[in-house]
Amino acid sequence: MSKASDIRLIVSDVDGVWTDGKIIYAGETREVKEFNVRDGLGAKLAQRAGITVALLTSRRSPALVRRARELAIHELHQGAENKLESCERLLKKLDLRFDQMLYLGDDLPDLAPMVRAGISAAPSDAAAQVRHAASWKLSSRGGQGAFRETVERLLQERGEWEHIVKEFEIGKPEAQST
Repeated sequence: MSKASDIRLIVSDVDGVWTDGKIIYAGETREVKEFNVRDGLGAKLAQRAGITVALLTSRRSPALVRRARELAIHELHQGAENKLESCERLLKKLDLRFDQMLYLGDDLPDLAPMVRAGISAAPSDAAAQVRHAASWKLSSRGGQGAFRETVERLLQERGEWEHIVKEFEIGKPEAQST
C-alpha cells in the first residue's frame, strides 16, 4: 500500500509555499500577500477528497486569514514559533499520526515536521537542506502553484486524479470557485 493512501492531513507552510516569500509593506501597518488561484483550487480538491488542509506559519497576516476563510480552511495556525510542536498539537486534536500527514515546507523551520511526516514536499526554490529532506521535490516555485502540484501528485498516487478531471470535463465539480 502506498504512503499516499494513508494521508489524511496536509500541513503547509505559507510564506515561500503559498507565496513567493516576499513581504510587501503598504505603509506602517498593512502587509500585502499575493496568492495563486491554482493553490486555492488545490486546497478545494484536497478537501473534496476528504483530506484536511492546515496552514502553519510563524507570521501573522490578516490577508492570510481572509484567504483561509475564502477556501474554508479551518486549520489556520499563525504565530507558530515551533512548527514541530504545532504539528504535534494539531495531530493530537485531529486524532492522527505523523505518517498520516503530508508536510509542505520551504525553509529550515520546516525541517523537523518534514522528517517526521509520512510524505514531505518542497518547492523548487526551497532551501537546499529542505529539498534534500523532501520526499517530493516539486517543479513549481513557492507562490507559483507548489501547493496545487503537491495535491495533484497526492491524488494521482491515490488513484483519484482521473475521476476529478472527468468531473471537470462534464462541468460538475463543486470546487470550481478558488
